[in-house]
Amino acid sequence: MSESLLEVRELHAGYGSIEVLRGISLHVAAGEIVSLIGSNGAGKSTTLMSISQVVEPWRGDVRFRGESIIGLRPDEVIRRGLVQVPEGRRVFPRMTVLENLTIGAFLRDDAAEIAQDLHKVYELFSVLKDRSSQYAGTLSGGEQQMLAIGRALMSKPRLLMMDEPSMGIAPILVTRIFSAIRQLNSEGLTVLLVEQNARAALGLSTRGYVLETGSVGFGGPSSELLSDPRIRSAYLGE
Repeated sequence: MSESLLEVRELHAGYGSIEVLRGISLHVAAGEIVSLIGSNGAGKSTTLMSISQVVEPWRGDVRFRGESIIGLRPDEVIRRGLVQVPEGRRVFPRMTVLENLTIGAFLRDDAAEIAQDLHKVYELFSVLKDRSSQYAGTLSGGEQQMLAIGRALMSKPRLLMMDEPSMGIAPILVTRIFSAIRQLNSEGLTVLLVEQNARAALGLSTRGYVLETGSVGFGGPSSELLSDPRIRSAYLGE
């Protein structure tokens, strides 16, 4: 296996006095797509938010590229190349598509490479180029998801964490977005994918973890999880 980009070790986190994560451990190797599946309330989004240090972990460790990132500010995590596409897209509705994409590069000062990356985003999602001067709030849900992904790509990530990219999106655009994830991975981008559509997530990923009420129940190669009776019964409706 390639070198590990991300290691999460016995991570505990929560909100107020409520513990949501109860000792999460997982790893993502360079070049992988790893999926994290589970039911609503299992702690999937909190896992990503804790990895990115938006939610402060209570204890445990998160190591990215061999170094602990516990205690860093979220912007410092982004500078290191660990970038998150949040659940619900969270684009800036009263800013244009181009302005939203430009914000994604706010920590960078390499103007020539920023221009190149903008061109790549437009190649990946041509609709964004066509609507570059349109307000983001007027886009469809699927187009906003493309914009959120494009904005994250403008940060030049080494590892992209994606939270429910298919949520509330028309099936034809879900297919387009998952195809884009596959293309980005083929070009060398490592992906940690949180997705309630277990079949789609495991069909796309190399490996998967199943989150059960704040802890990892089990994990393994995606092909094995797809054939596991527990997964088929609980998450695939079979």
